[in-house]
Amino acid sequence: MSGVIRCISPIDNQVFAERPAMERQAAHDAVARSRQAQKDWAARPLAERIELVKAGVARIGAMNDEIVPELARMMGRPVRYGGEFGGVEERTLYMSEIAADSLKPIVIENSLAFERRIAWEPHGVVLVVAPWNYPYLTAINTIAPALIAGNTVVLKHASQTLLVGERMARAFHEAGVPEDVFKNLFLDHATTSDLIATRSFGFVNFTGSVGGGQAMEQAAAGTFTPLGLELGGKDPGYVMEDADLDAAVATLVDGAMYNAGQCCCGIERIYVTAALYDAFVEKAVAIVSDYKLGNPLDPETTLGPMAHRRFADEVRDQRDEAIAAGAVPMIAPNLFPEDDGGTYLGPQILTEVTHEMRVMREESFGPIVGIMKVDNDEQAIALMNDSEFGLTASLWTADAERAAAVGARIETGTVFMNRADYLDPALCWTGCKDTGRGGSLSVIGYRNLTRPKSYHLRKAL
Repeated sequence: MSGVIRCISPIDNQVFAERPAMERQAAHDAVARSRQAQKDWAARPLAERIELVKAGVARIGAMNDEIVPELARMMGRPVRYGGEFGGVEERTLYMSEIAADSLKPIVIENSLAFERRIAWEPHGVVLVVAPWNYPYLTAINTIAPALIAGNTVVLKHASQTLLVGERMARAFHEAGVPEDVFKNLFLDHATTSDLIATRSFGFVNFTGSVGGGQAMEQAAAGTFTPLGLELGGKDPGYVMEDADLDAAVATLVDGAMYNAGQCCCGIERIYVTAALYDAFVEKAVAIVSDYKLGNPLDPETTLGPMAHRRFADEVRDQRDEAIAAGAVPMIAPNLFPEDDGGTYLGPQILTEVTHEMRVMREESFGPIVGIMKVDNDEQAIALMNDSEFGLTASLWTADAERAAAVGARIETGTVFMNRADYLDPALCWTGCKDTGRGGSLSVIGYRNLTRPKSYHLRKAL
């Protein structure tokens, strides 16, 4: 007998929603129906698949007034920020625009003697295991191009955002996507692993923790199922002496604190050239001190609770360990009274930090950032690379050539210059080291959601 999957609201630590976990055999049967539906779906004209996907996304947008407070209740993001639909729509429209070119065959020869080409075949059933921090945005990165490419999709969403998958399935079904083409299943970890281990899927995309990614790899071991993994991050910012200081402070602080710091590509450590260090810290402290920590349903709240008590506890532990080791907290605790051991966590900026401290090396995923003074590019590069993760890096300078030269030496998936915490759908979203493997969006996203199939047709004997 399977158990119950629950969402505990970070607002009051009460059960907000619960659903029964699907029984193992029922889950296998559901995936089998998706497999059967895939051939017919892939046989539909590409233009038809695109229009149905766009219509499904439009239906999500029509639900936004309900979705925004629902997200606040499930994972704590303040309603003032308006949800995720803008990004969901932008990514879907871009992937729709490039689909025909991305999926067209590579023609090597088409003569009287031979036809030689490489076609792109859908994998079959794609499993999307989506995270809670940006539950619509991260899911759509794979759902939209997977469906457009002719795959069917099974979505397993995080328990913290339990209702998101249900809403997405409803939106796509109302738009005309068949139920067996896009499914939301409530699965526990054991059933998910069993489905992967029995080769139920042609491709698995997982966004979450390093431990979760390892569990996916272990479940897929020996099956040769291709995996896309976006895991942890410890993204750095580097402010050079010719940077626009005000823009750098505003963007990097927002990148560190937005969504209570619970962003895949959030800024978790900042390195500032010595000449700008004191001014940067002063301006950063002023910005953070003006935040309002509170109930995310209050339109005045700028910083909501963390999604779960255990996430807040991890940040508290890193913060307290760093302070005990000599780090200096720059935000007065009385500015943000915290609930005792709960989800409401005051933001913090730490100076006098070192890479011996966990807060500068391990993923924090909360409203905390350490700021270090550096003397030159060499020191900054060494510190930025001193991490097990590699998702993004944010460089601040007026010199694009310098930024490109520094970026070429950073072990990361994306290099930003004069911006941070943004996902450009025209570029591959990817990482290195413990951040994972594969890539989503862009033409590369379509390559990962299909497999090459070669045709060597000899016409004349």
